[in-house]
Amino acid sequence: MFLKTLCNRPSNIFAVLIVIILVGCATFAPWLAPFDPTEQFFDGLTMEGAPLPPNSRFLLGTDLLGRDLLSRIIYGSQTSLMIGIVANSVAIFIGVLVGVIVAYVRGWLGSILMRFTDLIMAFPALLLAIALAAIFTPSIWIVAMVIAMVNWVQIARVIYSETLAISAKDFVMAEISIGISPLKILFSHILPHLLPTILVWATLGISTTVLLEATLSYLGIGVQPPTPSWGNIIFENQTYFTISPWLVFIPGAVIVLLSLSFNLLGDALRDALDPTLNGRDDA
Repeated sequence: MFLKTLCNRPSNIFAVLIVIILVGCATFAPWLAPFDPTEQFFDGLTMEGAPLPPNSRFLLGTDLLGRDLLSRIIYGSQTSLMIGIVANSVAIFIGVLVGVIVAYVRGWLGSILMRFTDLIMAFPALLLAIALAAIFTPSIWIVAMVIAMVNWVQIARVIYSETLAISAKDFVMAEISIGISPLKILFSHILPHLLPTILVWATLGISTTVLLEATLSYLGIGVQPPTPSWGNIIFENQTYFTISPWLVFIPGAVIVLLSLSFNLLGDALRDALDPTLNGRDDA
C-alpha cells in the first residue's frame, strides 16, 4: 500500500530519490568527497584572498579558507542527518512516553507532566534552544539533545490526544470490563494504534530538527567549526555573500531539499497509514 502511494505521485518519488541521495552521501562521505573537508589549499583562494568559483578541480568552488565546498557539504550531510535522526528519535521517545502516561495513567503524575509540557510549549522553541545551547558546551551530541528537549512537546500533545481517543473506544472499554490488565491493553491495543502517528511524526520531525540545527549552527551556537554542518557553512561564508553567492545558496538549497523531501515522505506515510484518507482525490 505504501509503495502504491509513493508511485501514484511524482513528488513522492522525487522525495524518496532526494532522501536516498542525501543518506548515501552521509553514509559514503569518505569515498564520495574528493578532498578532506578541513584541508586548506594554498591554491584554493584567489590572489586577493577570495574564494574560488566552481571550476574543474573544485566543482562547487572553495570557501573563505580555501577548503573544498563540495567535500564540506558531503561531510556536512553526516552531521546534519545524524543530529536530525538522533534528536528526533529522542524527542519521539520522550513525547510518546509522556503523552501515553498523561492520557492513559493520568493521576497526579499525569497532571504534573502535562503542566510541565504546557510550560515548555509556552517558550518559543528557537529561543529555548538558544538558551540551552548557550548553557552547555556545543558539540554534535549536545546540539542533538538540546533540539530533542525542545521538540518533544509537540509529539507529546499529539500522542496525548490520540491515546485519549483510543482509550474511549468500545473495544478498549470491553477489555477493561472483562478484567484485562491495563499494561496488556496498552501494549496490545493502544500502542499499535499509535504506531502510524509515531511513524509519520518520526519522518516529518527530521526536517524540523535539521532546520533547527542549521539555525543554531548559523547563529554560532550549534556545531562548531571545523566540523562541517550545512548551517555553519552558511555562517562562515556569509561575509562573501555578495561576491561568492554560491557559498550560501548551495548549502541553503540542500537544506531546503532535505526538508521538502522528508515533509513529502511524511505526507505519503500519512496517506498510506491513515485509513480515513484512502481513496481521496490525488489532485
